[in-house]
Amino acid sequence: MESRNPSALSDLVTVADRRHVLIGKFAGLSKRAAQQMIREQGGKITEKIDLSAQVIVQGEAEIPKSDQLPSDVAKNESLVQAIRNGDIEVIDETELWRRLGLVAGEHDADIRNLYTPAMLAELLQVPTATVRRWHRRGLIQPRTEIRRLAYFDFQEVVNARTLVSLLAEGITPTQLERKLADLEKISPGVKRHIAQLTVIVEGKDILLREGEGLLDAVGQFRFDFDAVTANKMDSDSEQSLPFETGVEALEKSAAEMTPVELLEAAASLEDDNRLSEACLVYRTTLAAYGPDAEIHFRLAELLYRMDTPEAARERYYAAIEMDEDFVEARANLGCVLYELGDTELALAAWNGALAFHPDYADVHLHLARSLDEQNHQLEAETHWRRFLDLAPESPWAQQARLRLAEEKN
Repeated sequence: MESRNPSALSDLVTVADRRHVLIGKFAGLSKRAAQQMIREQGGKITEKIDLSAQVIVQGEAEIPKSDQLPSDVAKNESLVQAIRNGDIEVIDETELWRRLGLVAGEHDADIRNLYTPAMLAELLQVPTATVRRWHRRGLIQPRTEIRRLAYFDFQEVVNARTLVSLLAEGITPTQLERKLADLEKISPGVKRHIAQLTVIVEGKDILLREGEGLLDAVGQFRFDFDAVTANKMDSDSEQSLPFETGVEALEKSAAEMTPVELLEAAASLEDDNRLSEACLVYRTTLAAYGPDAEIHFRLAELLYRMDTPEAARERYYAAIEMDEDFVEARANLGCVLYELGDTELALAAWNGALAFHPDYADVHLHLARSLDEQNHQLEAETHWRRFLDLAPESPWAQQARLRLAEEKN
């Protein structure tokens, strides 16, 4: 029906003065949180699915594959007729987020609605390195990039939450990526709309619900849950690497591998938490194919996770030397320098990041916190205000509000 796909009008439509009923399970925020946001923006809520509703919002955690109306709506002839007449609009969860301003419109690059990797990681309670790997593997895609810094919209938050839930089922990140890639060949759009599909983990398999059955990664339908068995083609191949991990074997193999293959091998080692071996692969890549700012940055991240901040510091410097406007490298260098006690150098690194990207919210946060610790409250307050202006929905926004409220008191 026309009313189910109003995205072309989404930049014009808001929730104000319209009565909404929320049905199904929501993938992004909880249903209660969504209702609260609707009220805050002048909308109204009804718990009953009846003719008093003006907008029916369907959660996407268990969205059906067909365009049919939900069964509890389709059985009510009066509701169906009202929808056909345009008196009641049916939208999906993503469209609600657009109307609430949580998802940027097609031409909207306002970063106030977007999340940096650090913000997304904090929101999901996963390491920032995990978010970066999802980005590199194409499991989440940024709305925009500014000087190598990725910004994700709320739809990617929803997708990332689904990835977290799949990993919690016991599947490894490498298995997840490869199974999703296989499903993508059979059902295009799986990776980009994973939160809108019913995905089930069975052992090492990811099964996609299709009608009354389940579709596996090789295109076979399964109807009996008890009959689901591990895919023989899997056989732990996700765990294997295209080379031995000894130093001599790795150097020998590098000559036969492309840069892409080496980086993929390093990512697989990271996923398996084999950090020292991943570092070896990155170093081998640099030796075989020459310096690269992105590889220096990845190596710095690993070295920091391995509790060697001095080594990480040098790699961040190397990344910046190769690409002076690599603002995330500047921001992370500032964090490492501050941790090492080099306060003035840390402030210089952060200010350097702002010189290239003045709207980098994470850096304003770092500066605000560090200036407070040094008892420079007035200067800190400037950065707290700027951070809150740039990232009002950030996981740290409440901290900023409390800090500024204390200042008023």
